[in-house]
Amino acid sequence: MESAFLSGQLLIAMPGIGDPRFERALILVCAHDSDHAMGIAVNRPVEGLTVPELLERLEIEVTAQMDDDPVLMGGPVEVERGFVLHTDDYRAQYSLGVDGGLALTTTREVLEAMASHNRHPRRAILALGYAGWGAGQLENEIRHNVWLTVEADETLVFGEDHETKWARALEKLGVDPKFLSAEAGRA
Repeated sequence: MESAFLSGQLLIAMPGIGDPRFERALILVCAHDSDHAMGIAVNRPVEGLTVPELLERLEIEVTAQMDDDPVLMGGPVEVERGFVLHTDDYRAQYSLGVDGGLALTTTREVLEAMASHNRHPRRAILALGYAGWGAGQLENEIRHNVWLTVEADETLVFGEDHETKWARALEKLGVDPKFLSAEAGRA
């Protein structure tokens, strides 16, 4: 693998990844440099928890019409912390720009914007936790076929059909998920 950084790309977990927290995971890489990488899983709904319910628990007034979008499990690190991945038409002082017209914000301000009818980002997901890698770790995992990468698009990142996102990401690469095996081999 070349030393290119993957911010804004999607990681597709390969079958047999060996970690149940990442089976069939689809992770948007939000930050990647020579020292670390971090991303948010975009296809793992938290059972029984919607964005409006979480905003209510946080005592954030909702003035906008909101769908019952699920809160997502963004990854196994800092699962008590919320991350909002959104289109970059909304930016807060501490938003992190992500390639591909996206941004990541972790402040209460973005939650208030999501609940407002006139300040909210065009599209957003709320996730608890993130996935993180140390220096060279993600690159090593990609070299060992733990992850495939694909260009992100709004349908895969923000789409509601979480059950099919992983397969659709593979299909975007021309890979039929039925033909993937968890077994590695040598030619």
